Amino acid sequence: MKYRYTKFTGSELDDLDLEDLVSKLSDLLLSSGFGNPHGMDDEERTMQALHDAILDALFNGGVLPEDTIERLLGDPADGDQEDARSKLEELIQLIIERMADQGYITTPPDLNAERERRRGDGGFGRDAPAQVTFEVTDKALDFLGYRALRDLLGSLGKSSYGRHDTREQATGVETTGAPKPYEFGDTLNLDPASTLLNAVQREARERAALDPALQPPASRKIHVRHDDLMVVQGEYQSSCATVLMLDCSHSMILYGEDRFTPAKRVALALAQLIKAQYPGDALKVVLFHDSAEEIPLAELGRVRVGPYYTNTREGLRLSRRILDRQRKDMRQIIMITDGKPSALTQPDGRIYKNAFGLDPFIVAETCAEVAACRKSGIMINTFMLARDYDLVSFVRRVADICKGKAYFTTPYTLGQYVLMDYMDKKTKTIH
Repeated sequence: MKYRYTKFTGSELDDLDLEDLVSKLSDLLLSSGFGNPHGMDDEERTMQALHDAILDALFNGGVLPEDTIERLLGDPADGDQEDARSKLEELIQLIIERMADQGYITTPPDLNAERERRRGDGGFGRDAPAQVTFEVTDKALDFLGYRALRDLLGSLGKSSYGRHDTREQATGVETTGAPKPYEFGDTLNLDPASTLLNAVQREARERAALDPALQPPASRKIHVRHDDLMVVQGEYQSSCATVLMLDCSHSMILYGEDRFTPAKRVALALAQLIKAQYPGDALKVVLFHDSAEEIPLAELGRVRVGPYYTNTREGLRLSRRILDRQRKDMRQIIMITDGKPSALTQPDGRIYKNAFGLDPFIVAETCAEVAACRKSGIMINTFMLARDYDLVSFVRRVADICKGKAYFTTPYTLGQYVLMDYMDKKTKTIH
């Protein structure tokens, strides 16, 4: 049998860090409608948009070294421009196929036909058929959440975060409190020194009661009884149920700023934090707009903002119902919004809307729901992405009713505030 050996030349994409590329495409993969604020279509998630985003990442994002790009495409000054453009198109198509093979996106079943059509008409013309879209997979959302968490914790500094601390004491493995007498149900984490001291003192009292002049023998056994047992205490650590309320009204993508995509990125990071550090916690996601709805966390990355008002009361009501079903020591609502309440669901199901100022009827009903959350033992922490007078006035009123926290923040610092608040559960209050 003869073997033929050839020189290994490697792949064109050996120098490509696919994870770094996916991170740089996060704004596109988590798009919320900012590119087309007046529409409800999928223009931001077309193959052409993915092609353009990868092209920008190649030349401006640093995902490939410049010498690698020059080796793959050649020097434009020395070669044929059309040939370089053709090689670039092939390179981008290879990257898209690799992203699909690695499970980050799902593409149309026939990319070859799309590639040939694009070469034929030079892009998506006016008379072209419906634009071909791609879908973001759960793997991509999970990875983007991990990257967002890593970046946010890196900006906060290194620290060892445990579970949620409280002021209570409990019997556990970690010793942080004074020993206490053993009671039924306590973890049998004995304090040997205190237990033996109790036994010796008890036997000394018993001997003194029989004969005060009686001295203990030089060598004797210490008999430990049930009432001598002492156990050490550790800080009681509780579990927490959280509902993340996201405002997806139209204002979240208006006024020249995308506020909803950073909020989604923070939600994915919070899910990763809970999975890694707080496995006993529960996280639910509620979107509030004209009405309110609970969505699976896996669908969060695909949510888009629509032409909606802000029905805060309905979001709080749904969140309270969800938390009432959770058997956790700590229950809280994290509300991320940029607008004052402007809608209300009436008993007959109709939605009353008023976007001009603070409507007294809407505010009164919303504050009544805040009071109901407070009565159920639910904390509400509000993160405001705008600072107009009406919103600040309403949020301060909410904080006063439920004794929660109010954060004035921006899309750029939202993640740090949310994670710091979630991990700090003792006594600090930040206004």
